[in-house]
Amino acid sequence: MDPRFWVDAPGPVEPSLAIEGIDRIATSLAREPRTIEASAAHYVGRFAPSPTGPLHAGSLHAAVISWLDARAAGGSWLLRIEDLDPPRTIPGADASIRHTLLAHGLQWDAEVPAQSSRNEAYAQALLRLQSAGRTFRCVCSRRTLREHGPVYPGTCRERNIDAAEAAAVRFRTTLDRETFADRVFGYQNLPTLGDFVIRRRDGLWAYQLAVVVDDAEQQVTDVVRGSDLLDSTPRQLCLHRAFATPEPRYLHHGVLLWPDGAKLSKQTGAPAVEDAAAAQNIATVLERLKLPNDANETPAAQLRRACAAWRRSDPKLLSQNFVFSA
Repeated sequence: MDPRFWVDAPGPVEPSLAIEGIDRIATSLAREPRTIEASAAHYVGRFAPSPTGPLHAGSLHAAVISWLDARAAGGSWLLRIEDLDPPRTIPGADASIRHTLLAHGLQWDAEVPAQSSRNEAYAQALLRLQSAGRTFRCVCSRRTLREHGPVYPGTCRERNIDAAEAAAVRFRTTLDRETFADRVFGYQNLPTLGDFVIRRRDGLWAYQLAVVVDDAEQQVTDVVRGSDLLDSTPRQLCLHRAFATPEPRYLHHGVLLWPDGAKLSKQTGAPAVEDAAAAQNIATVLERLKLPNDANETPAAQLRRACAAWRRSDPKLLSQNFVFSA
């Protein structure tokens, strides 16, 4: 476990200081032109697909953006298989994803342990939160929660749920909202949606806890991912701040959509990427991003040229969603 990984019990924040900090961030973002360039000398990025099926065009789009951002900064790019949900994991999907990435010239520097092998790390993290009084057990049904809308109403917050009773574990939030600067979307002030689940009732680890523990231990400096995960960031920041681990920079980008507006995903029937058409697939992604491309070149050659142009990319373009056509 990373020695930086410890819990700092929160203290009260003077409202005037909090407002002053928010104003300072907003003023800074307003004065400084936004750029997608990562300025830190040390950069560690990661691509973290779930092995619920082969890589599809939306995942490839995200992988290329993540890879380009890391390489343009002279940084490293990690591959992490996020297999937290065994019932949804497809046998052989992880190997298929690796093969597709390599066929498209997306070589990673290191492959970190799959999340399914990291139960002990997550258990230690949970124990630290419990010791700091930052968790409680919750037996609310999905139906009950749906009746209250997206914000958890705090039903079980002060209850003493028997340890023998099957229950989820929730993180006890101290703020209704979190602020951060996104490298594409700018200043954000988003809701935490109340106390959120970090361990499910069935005993499986929740994504929010696992991703923060992994990013901290693997020293990820830059999280580059689709804008559909923008609203997950406040909850992840809550955990980073509870553990006193360094907060990564965030870059959220537009995603691929079906013509009806639904996000392209395995759940919505996205077809697998064809490895035999890797050069054309890369050219298509780069064309969307207005970066140099040529389907007659190898994926690696195209990516090298695109990398040189990456820092001049327009953040407004990266914020756009694109309609996918098969």
